[in-house]
Amino acid sequence: MQIDIGIKENDRNEIAESLKAVLADTYTLYLKTHHFHWNVTGPMFNTLHLMFETQYNELWITTDEIAERIRSLGVYSPGTYSEFARLTSIKESEDVPSASQMIKELVEGHETCARTARAVMSTAGDAEDEATVDLLTQRLTYHEKTAWMLRSLLES
Repeated sequence: MQIDIGIKENDRNEIAESLKAVLADTYTLYLKTHHFHWNVTGPMFNTLHLMFETQYNELWITTDEIAERIRSLGVYSPGTYSEFARLTSIKESEDVPSASQMIKELVEGHETCARTARAVMSTAGDAEDEATVDLLTQRLTYHEKTAWMLRSLLES
């Protein structure tokens, strides 16, 4: 059945393809945050362990929202490690870094997610896709605030 939601097919496809990168970055950051939650050590263990848990839970919920938006636009959502690895801009951690390095990597991950989301905003806005713009605005707000909070932990 044809999709007639007031957004042209080529615009829907372009937005959905761009959202795939947002989803891949979010999923990769989720996985990294969960990995750090499991493996953090040191004097800030309890604080970081709990903070990372809150963050990965939020990221997990968001992956579903992004994937469902892609589906709402009529495009299949990526869902494999190989697809996410190809689409993401976030670097994977090869080992278990120190707690402070974990924080730095998560700051970088949240900033990357913010940049990826911001890159889709104009395409969605030009197509008058307010639902995607709203989703991306929420993502930007979350990632920028979380990056700020994590950066604050690194100040002396």
